[in-house]
Amino acid sequence: MKEFIKDKLKVKVMDNRTEMGEVAAKDIHDCIVGLLGEKEEINMIFAAAPSQNDVIESLISYDDIDWNRINAFHMDEYIGLDEEYSSAGFGKFLYDRIFGKVPFKSVNYLDGKNPDSNKECERYSQLLKNNPTDIVVMGIGENGHIAFNDPWVADFNDEKMVKTVLLDDVCRQQQVNDGCFPHIDNVPKEAITLTCPTLMKATYKFCIVPAPTKANAVKNTINGEINEDCPATILRVSDNAILYLDDKSSELI
Repeated sequence: MKEFIKDKLKVKVMDNRTEMGEVAAKDIHDCIVGLLGEKEEINMIFAAAPSQNDVIESLISYDDIDWNRINAFHMDEYIGLDEEYSSAGFGKFLYDRIFGKVPFKSVNYLDGKNPDSNKECERYSQLLKNNPTDIVVMGIGENGHIAFNDPWVADFNDEKMVKTVLLDDVCRQQQVNDGCFPHIDNVPKEAITLTCPTLMKATYKFCIVPAPTKANAVKNTINGEINEDCPATILRVSDNAILYLDDKSSELI
């Protein structure tokens, strides 16, 4: 494993994807246990993407995490997802991999089927205000997005906590590349997302980014200018942020 720091961001580079997931899960586990030694309950936000499979699988293998003292949230969801592709919904993804596998105190889903998406944003914003985030477990998209804050809708000073967004074609094509949809035309064009400031308000940020398809986004995150052209660059000015890479995602840095 190699480690270095860029601005405020700690970067850990592992030899392969499996090791990346294990190292990240161990750090998250230790953070959870430490926080639960100080507080009665904590709040966690999880990303839903195949890039998170390794860390989630490793994390739920620990038998000393008191899950019933943890409130779970997720960070984005499609609007108007066709029933034929309901398995690609992010709430379903997280239910299958972690939300339905460990006994959280509560699981709080974004409702992409709510006919009034603005009211859904308000509802979820209030939930997050009532339950300040301790830990966010996240990834980076091929276009540098965090959650569904694509470059052209990301705002580092966003006044909203949760908002509706239009998804760009690079973001939508990534969902096809990840095997979630057969064709870009099947990927919804709108989504609900937690905003950049909302994610960065988490006390601890763990960002897990494997695979060669993310190498360019990783390069821009670490070496590019800190601005919304690559939303993930905000990690470099955030406290307690760690970026985990494998041999493929790190090949351009």
